[in-house]
Amino acid sequence: MTDGTVSELIERSNRLGSDPRNTNYAGGNTSAKGSAVDPVTGGEVELLWVKGSGGDLGTLTESGLAVLRLDRMRALVDVYPGVEREDEMVAAFDFCLHGRGGAAPSIDTAMHGLVDAAHVDHLHPDSGIALATAADGEALTKECFGEKVVWVPWRRPGFQLGLDIAAIKAAHPQAVGCVLGGHGITAWGATSAECEANSLWMIRTAEEFLAARGKPDPFGAVVDGFGPLPEAERRARAAALAPVIRGLVSTDRPQVGHFTDTDVVLEFGSREKLAALAGLGTSCPDHFLRTKVRPLVLDLPATASLEEAVARLRELHAAYREEYAAYYQRHATAESPAMRGADPAIVLVPGVGMFSFGKDAQTARVAGEFYVNAINVMRGAEAVSTYAPIPEGEKFRIEYWTLEEAKLARMPKPKPLATRVALVTGGGSGIGKAIAQRLAAEGACVVVADLNTDAAAQVAAGIGGADVAVPVTVDVTSEEQIKAAFERAVLAFGGVDLVVNNAGLSISKPLLETTAADWDLQHDVMARGSFLVSREAARIMIDQGIGGDIIYIASKNGVFAGPNNLAYGATKADQAHQVRLLAAELGEHGIRVNGINPDGVVQGSGIFAAGWGAQRAAVYGVPEDQLGAFYAQRTLLKREVLPEHVANAVIALTTGDLSHTTGLHIPVDAGVAAAFLR
Repeated sequence: MTDGTVSELIERSNRLGSDPRNTNYAGGNTSAKGSAVDPVTGGEVELLWVKGSGGDLGTLTESGLAVLRLDRMRALVDVYPGVEREDEMVAAFDFCLHGRGGAAPSIDTAMHGLVDAAHVDHLHPDSGIALATAADGEALTKECFGEKVVWVPWRRPGFQLGLDIAAIKAAHPQAVGCVLGGHGITAWGATSAECEANSLWMIRTAEEFLAARGKPDPFGAVVDGFGPLPEAERRARAAALAPVIRGLVSTDRPQVGHFTDTDVVLEFGSREKLAALAGLGTSCPDHFLRTKVRPLVLDLPATASLEEAVARLRELHAAYREEYAAYYQRHATAESPAMRGADPAIVLVPGVGMFSFGKDAQTARVAGEFYVNAINVMRGAEAVSTYAPIPEGEKFRIEYWTLEEAKLARMPKPKPLATRVALVTGGGSGIGKAIAQRLAAEGACVVVADLNTDAAAQVAAGIGGADVAVPVTVDVTSEEQIKAAFERAVLAFGGVDLVVNNAGLSISKPLLETTAADWDLQHDVMARGSFLVSREAARIMIDQGIGGDIIYIASKNGVFAGPNNLAYGATKADQAHQVRLLAAELGEHGIRVNGINPDGVVQGSGIFAAGWGAQRAAVYGVPEDQLGAFYAQRTLLKREVLPEHVANAVIALTTGDLSHTTGLHIPVDAGVAAAFLR
């Protein structure tokens, strides 16, 4: 019976979780009860399989389930010390685990274990929360569902809520579920199919009710000047504002950003009730734990100048921090955890869109998705009633819950480059590819920039999804393409902190055979290209105000005078001096500029594969496939330099141990004496 029960639960969870109308990412939980053989006694034992703490219904697997003995779970009722000490029951769940127990039990475990139903779903659909947050939600619930769904007044998730729902189900045998005031819905059934059908019936019935019963324009009329800007203008304004906003919301700790300009967001930002509704904050605990108690809202029309918008955002941010600190002081007790940070997680800019922030790109994106859920909730509640979220004090009790603090404490330690956004030129192959991969492995969000569209896309896809890496096509000789690449970066991740100037090419010819076109091409791509990329990076980093790193992948040829190599060597020397010049100029902004001087990197190199390898092999009189070994033998260490060795140097310069180093060139050449720096 075990295998069938668990597989049905996983399949139901995945179906429910894959549709955003049913529940938000990582929101809600599902369960099933059944029996299995106790390996100790050999007898049957009743068990509860329930989604554990964290995880996502849409992608849930068996390892994400907590497994508990029902007899021990139900016995907790007899030792329950009351609502004032209900948090103690979470630790008690550990003593109910069966075998190794699987995932850690969540705060909602009691709801599933105590309700007398074989299958239970607890979900956060926008339609259900709209009824749950309506001022007259209890009456609307009865009007919408009749006697089949029962209203449960707001109560913080926990053991007592599980007891409440169990009692309500027992008292209303005709009911298939309940609406939890301010929170969401719970449904149940005798079979997995019946439970899923009841959940979907509640969600779709609520949707239909809101659509049929709701009034038009629940957010009020469009305010003059607050409507959406044309798309191109909107995206350009967003790209200009993103670094400024990211710098502001990183006052307490660095944040990664995400930009959203969907119709839902733009409509909400254009309406007369924007300020009032946004000021009430979200209601469902899953929402405000990710979006904070309320967003920051720019109170200027979209037609305001960029300078006006930036100045006002700075004022509003300072006011937000003061208001958040006051909110903390109003509700904190001696037992409350310390304030975690006073910066907003959501910033709404009318006519432009929404900026959301978090500890990584996924967290930032999901925070934005949750606020879209909240907008949908507010629309539904306002359409049939008045939006009335749970009280501010209740939000604080959850935001600064000791159980939530313990959950945060269990999170793994951040990687060295967590929250940093990197852009790597020439990232589609060789050194650039190795650098992009290593930066991502150390926690950075990476923009893989390359002239070769397919190569950039393949590298980005190999690193991970769009929450980790995105590709951009860029010719570094084009100011327009460079600007577009950085706009893509700031809209994807909020800004840029780390730029690697790696794009390049090589032409090996004697002086008399080197044409002006050869010279210009080498300098356009590397000397001019590095200058253009660094200039755009510096603009963004200065706007952010949180420092940054610019790394040049130069070459030992910028120091060593090799044969038949004038154009390449000269442009590498140009790059080497750009490092020194920019380090001197940008230091006051906390921007560090350093260089790396590799020896010839043959393996995986797009440059060598494009003809440079054959040319250099001919110069030295060795077979092309032996060029790497030849380079190795002329070094002091007799070792070939590989792309990952250059990537190692980038990591050494950017992960913090060399925080006071700028204007440096690090040789990665296995020891070429003629290229020693003097």
